[in-house]
Amino acid sequence: MPGIGVVGYGYWGPNLVRNFAETAGARLVSVCDSRAERLSLVEKRYPGIETHTQFSEMLKSPKLDAVAIATPVHLHFSLAEQALNAGKHVLVEKPLAFSSKDAARLIELAEAKKRVLMVDHTFIYTGAVKKIRELVSNGAIGDFLYYDSVRVNLGLFQHDVNVLWDLAVHDLSILDFVLPERATAVSATGMAHVPGKPENMAYLTLYFASNVLAHIHVNWLSPVKVRKTLIGGSKKMIVYDDLSPGERIRVYDSGITLTQSPKQEDVYKLLVSYRSGDMWAPKVDETEALKAESAEFVRCIETGARPENDGAAGLRIVRILEAASESLKKRGQPVEIQR
Repeated sequence: MPGIGVVGYGYWGPNLVRNFAETAGARLVSVCDSRAERLSLVEKRYPGIETHTQFSEMLKSPKLDAVAIATPVHLHFSLAEQALNAGKHVLVEKPLAFSSKDAARLIELAEAKKRVLMVDHTFIYTGAVKKIRELVSNGAIGDFLYYDSVRVNLGLFQHDVNVLWDLAVHDLSILDFVLPERATAVSATGMAHVPGKPENMAYLTLYFASNVLAHIHVNWLSPVKVRKTLIGGSKKMIVYDDLSPGERIRVYDSGITLTQSPKQEDVYKLLVSYRSGDMWAPKVDETEALKAESAEFVRCIETGARPENDGAAGLRIVRILEAASESLKKRGQPVEIQR
């Protein structure tokens, strides 16, 4: 039964602590945070759990087998590297690192140490995204045509990364999980409206070798919270609304049919007819995604299995974000994604 430690008890850390405390086959053994007042909350809620203000001290614990990192992005690489060098399995909050070079280094280190390296791409563990992947992979929607997402809310402003590295990661990880094809280039535009802060809104477009197109709108400065995605297929279309617990997914038998004109002189003219059929709302598993992800982390530690959201998946996302950041500086000029 692996002993799990959580680093960072700020916004996301309490969720990790709660889930690992409740995950069968795991032992929550320690929590680390530089702020004593945050650790006092841990001690009140989880008596008997070791608490540390120094990560190096936490790593010395003989009870510790794995570490979950929930800190600002600029600390991800350093903490993950220290944990892997200490022989610990590692789960890192998204994104894996702030550069592809650092992400690749963590992958190499995990392989050398024979340790699990997993990235907290939480959304791929939701029942809704799993259902979308099933519908795409079994051909139910036909050819994948487009992915159009809006992910906006008021806050939380990050100090070390812009809104692409914070919110767009979710959609990029969903696309990476659902679509076998990888994007070849990216274009991004955005703006910072708060002095001294990074870009708080951005529009990102992903280009593929086929005719697939993906567009993602992210914003920290929206008056309302929206989490809605449209997925177009040649046979059916999907509306995914993460804020609609009753019907997170709706599948529409809607689309267009192209036929050629029967007249010989119009042989190259296509006639467009519209199809509007039934709507189907499939039942999806409502198990908390982080609960499922925590259980998968433990399973991979015990069996040596490779998770879907392994270091390689994390590296692919970081490479897209790097290209998007370069495009952002060039005011939307498309940038090829590193392979």
